[in-house]
Amino acid sequence: MTMTTPLPPGSVIGILGGGQLGRMLSVAAARLGFRSHVYEPAPAPPAGHVADRITTASYDDRVALADFAASVDVITYEFENIPTAALDLLEALRPIRPNRRALAISQDRIAEKDFLTGLGLACAPYAAVDGAADLQAALVRIGTPSILKTTRLGYDGKGQFRLRGKQDAEAALAAMAGAAAVLEGFIDFSHEVSVIAARGLDGSVACYDPGENVHRDGILHTTTLPARLSASQRSDAVLLAARILTALDYVGVMGVELFVTPQGFLVNEIAPRVHNSGHWTQNGCAIDQFEQHIRAVAGWPLGDGSRFADVVMENLIGDDILRVPEIARERNAALHLYGKVEARPGRKMGHVNRIVTG
Repeated sequence: MTMTTPLPPGSVIGILGGGQLGRMLSVAAARLGFRSHVYEPAPAPPAGHVADRITTASYDDRVALADFAASVDVITYEFENIPTAALDLLEALRPIRPNRRALAISQDRIAEKDFLTGLGLACAPYAAVDGAADLQAALVRIGTPSILKTTRLGYDGKGQFRLRGKQDAEAALAAMAGAAAVLEGFIDFSHEVSVIAARGLDGSVACYDPGENVHRDGILHTTTLPARLSASQRSDAVLLAARILTALDYVGVMGVELFVTPQGFLVNEIAPRVHNSGHWTQNGCAIDQFEQHIRAVAGWPLGDGSRFADVVMENLIGDDILRVPEIARERNAALHLYGKVEARPGRKMGHVNRIVTG
């Protein structure tokens, strides 16, 4: 079997990470007749309820990694922060899709912004910060309000400090706890949208309609389709996302977050995986983002990502899970729960897709 031969049903998709995204990827793989093998260090992960097989081992367990690779036909992942040494070992044994370059770029905020601006795309003003002198120089150039972020490992509002003025510099540096950081200028934007885009092994690209995102406390709250965009803006957003995927020789689904400004789109960030803001596709499209990703990494033709309904996706975070009985009574509300036992503040417990009618 060549690297480009489509995997037949019955093949095994290896998934690094066993959270809710790995869970929904496993369900999508099963619908297409594939089996899934999830590799996850934490015990009893959400994906463990639905995957065919799960390996519970750390990312520095070379024997477990080799056994995992030997048991699968292709490897993909549900999160970005996989240790390089683990990827080195796995990549020598099985294809990893999306590729290592996309992963490396997305793991580092500065590398990501350098890559995007190198493509001629606009981002917020930014400067690398490695200590107090760097921060002072960055504040002179970028000003305040601004936000200091760790270059790595930040998500859902973590690893960030908002500076209202230069007097906040010392506290911002302390919040980074010695980690490399980047200062980003604030952007005058009307709203944020994201494009869920896919690219196949054959280079074909399929994009979903842009969704409009609203965040609360740094965590995605809702994604609404259609977004408030003109026809030309929708086209521009899709073409921008396709340009990023092609430049990376990407295979799989990617989330591209964009700020809508009077001057055009600014790229906020890219995520080389299925994305929270794409969950609406589960009930608004015949082929959702999870099936699209499995199709891509398995070398299958991409599906049609056309939207057949207006949808509002709402994340169920922490104690929102207590609202499930009332949501279950709603018409046109599709629940997707992740099987997590403990509802902690800020923890994503599930989501609901509401089909908008009338």
